[in-house]
Amino acid sequence: MTTTMQTIGLVLFVLALLHTFSTHFFEVLAHRSPRHAGLFHLLGEVEVVFGFWAFVLVGFMAFVDGGAAAVDYVESRHYTEPLFVFVVMVVAASRPVLETARALVRLLARLAPARAEVAQTWLGLALLPLAGSLITEPAAMTLAALMLAPSVFRPGMPEKWKYGALGVLFVNVSIGGTLTAYAAPPVLMVAGPWGWDSMHMLTHIGWRALVAVLLNATVITLLLRPHLRPLDVSVEGESPVPVPPWVALIHLGFLAAVVVLAHHPVLFLGLFLLFLGFTQAYQRYQDPLVLKEALLVAFFLAGLVVLGGMQQWWLQPVVSSLDATALFFGALGLTAITDNAALTYLGSLITGLSEHEKYMLVAGAVGGGGLTVIANAPNPAGAALLRRGFADESIGAVGLLLGALGPTCAAALLFLL
Repeated sequence: MTTTMQTIGLVLFVLALLHTFSTHFFEVLAHRSPRHAGLFHLLGEVEVVFGFWAFVLVGFMAFVDGGAAAVDYVESRHYTEPLFVFVVMVVAASRPVLETARALVRLLARLAPARAEVAQTWLGLALLPLAGSLITEPAAMTLAALMLAPSVFRPGMPEKWKYGALGVLFVNVSIGGTLTAYAAPPVLMVAGPWGWDSMHMLTHIGWRALVAVLLNATVITLLLRPHLRPLDVSVEGESPVPVPPWVALIHLGFLAAVVVLAHHPVLFLGLFLLFLGFTQAYQRYQDPLVLKEALLVAFFLAGLVVLGGMQQWWLQPVVSSLDATALFFGALGLTAITDNAALTYLGSLITGLSEHEKYMLVAGAVGGGGLTVIANAPNPAGAALLRRGFADESIGAVGLLLGALGPTCAAALLFLL
């Protein structure tokens, strides 16, 4: 029997979803009503939405079940993923790491039989999402977003192509992390319980994802080609002081250590404090850290953890009632309204799933990871870093959905082969 708090949790979750899809409307109101622009800008921040409604949920829980029950519930949630995304965003977006990635992309672009800006855009939409299988998806999203912003996600680029590129980026990051068993959050949730190692991922899902990533990146790059300008403009405004190789190596070492310690928040947070101290000591080699954007993304994901924890009572029966094919399309669709890692976690709790059903669940979850901002944990990071390049400095839910439909279908077809 459904409890009062389960019903309230579902209602608030639906309201949060509707709010997520309405953020563009609040940004428009902010421009039309300068007197209340601050409030409307706050409500228009997609990263604020789930954190805001999570506080509303905790307030209702305190009123219905008592303050102690509300505190116990919040403290029972696991916040490792929001904390990790915050730390890895800041480290990956630091100037030494970003310049190293840019240098690598430019070097590879010189070897390609295409204009430099075309080759760099393709590499940003293909190579970096695939690199998520090594450095984790949030780090790959951060690097790709910062590298592509000056050329693709900028004023002057037609909005439809910006949404098309954003859809490809989100889908490619979601599926590009499946070449290993530790980099994609939805894979990580099932790798241990189901005994899936990196070789299993590469031979079952990863190679299909690789083909889909290359195909999606190629198609959108050809469409973007007439509007592209060189990515070298991304260095405008940077400090003229060159980054010494030893500083870049230390930053890359911090990034690698954070990735290795991704499941140990006490350790990677301690490492992060050391990182902040190092950047302060050698500030002349740094650009401002993306602390605000990373904190907002962590707030969003933490709110999703709190609100999502109240949805298991209806999500798990839905998932467990589907056959293999329905499970694939059900996961593909449900991912759009709930984080795909939460969806595969619920799937890992179901006993008696065949290997084919397990494959279909995970393939559907990662395949639909680009449809909305909340579908995959790295998406809020990309949205936070890229939204200023869109009209009204806001990413519309409908535009993102339309932009992601094509690459999602391509991934789905390859996964169903």
